[in-house]
Amino acid sequence: MKYSFKNDYSEGAHPKILEALLRTNASCQAGYGADDFSQEAIALLTEKINHPKARIYLIAGGTLANLTIISAMLRPHESVIAAETGHICHHETGAIEATGHKVHAVPVTDGKLRVSDISSILAAHQNFPHQVKPRMVYISNATETGTHYNRKELNALFRYCKKNQLLLFMDGARLANALTAETSDLTLADISRLTDIFYLGGTKNGALIGEAVVICNPRLQNDFQFHMKQKGGLLAKGRVLGVQFTELLRDDLYLDLARYANAQAMRLKKAFQDKGIKFLADTFTNQIFPVLTHQQIQKLQSGYDFYIWKEMEGNRAAVRIVTSWATDAEAVSAMIREIENL
Repeated sequence: MKYSFKNDYSEGAHPKILEALLRTNASCQAGYGADDFSQEAIALLTEKINHPKARIYLIAGGTLANLTIISAMLRPHESVIAAETGHICHHETGAIEATGHKVHAVPVTDGKLRVSDISSILAAHQNFPHQVKPRMVYISNATETGTHYNRKELNALFRYCKKNQLLLFMDGARLANALTAETSDLTLADISRLTDIFYLGGTKNGALIGEAVVICNPRLQNDFQFHMKQKGGLLAKGRVLGVQFTELLRDDLYLDLARYANAQAMRLKKAFQDKGIKFLADTFTNQIFPVLTHQQIQKLQSGYDFYIWKEMEGNRAAVRIVTSWATDAEAVSAMIREIENL
């Protein structure tokens, strides 16, 4: 069987989470997130983001988080701006559009939105009431191409959004990987200060399921649980999410797991670099995108699973290789040997 580098959610859950779920299994708890475990997880995250006025909600998955947040925050005539690589553009079956909200997909080279990208959309949508009204900016950190935002970039986006009455929403499905990248200078406290809404992903970082939605802007907090319920995101057994996030947050396990995943990806990155192989983007998280010939791809795919991300000129393609909290270090070593022999 081939070893898979296709994604970071192929494995189940970290053993500490499974042990905690078993240990707490017989505890009789309130439903729908009112359980002790969810409340403990929320208290832990509130402390780490240093934002006591924020409101935190645990929800099952990333697409559900994006759908619930965007549909809750926007009025029917309002739209959202995103990089064309953004998850809401291509990987959520039109979930946002299905709620009646247009997504403005902006071409980008590295997965990141900049002020100039946003201003061009605003300039093209001034014929009110005949056009939709851009109201939200959606970014991912880490992005779908493995890059991450720094403090200066996020601060510039947030200031621009405030100046232009836009909401800044960060998809944090891989936020732990962004925070622990060797080139990162952001903290959770920074993100809570420089976004209106973000979420901390568990599904791709050691949990069975779950994302922690953080609404930083007090004006956006009212009635969010109504939207969760309406969209099917308010779990009767919310304890399942609470137990998991308590374990991830208590001793910063979520950072340790992401740091490990990043380190394994950087081992592979160095092996490709040593062979003189270029990359679609220079990444420091758990996703790398080497540009290989189809012959090289075929050779590596004989033993390993990964996606061809983008076809390119000259019989070449960029591939996506993803490591996880559970990636076998020996499997990485074996792949490095294959890379050395390309």
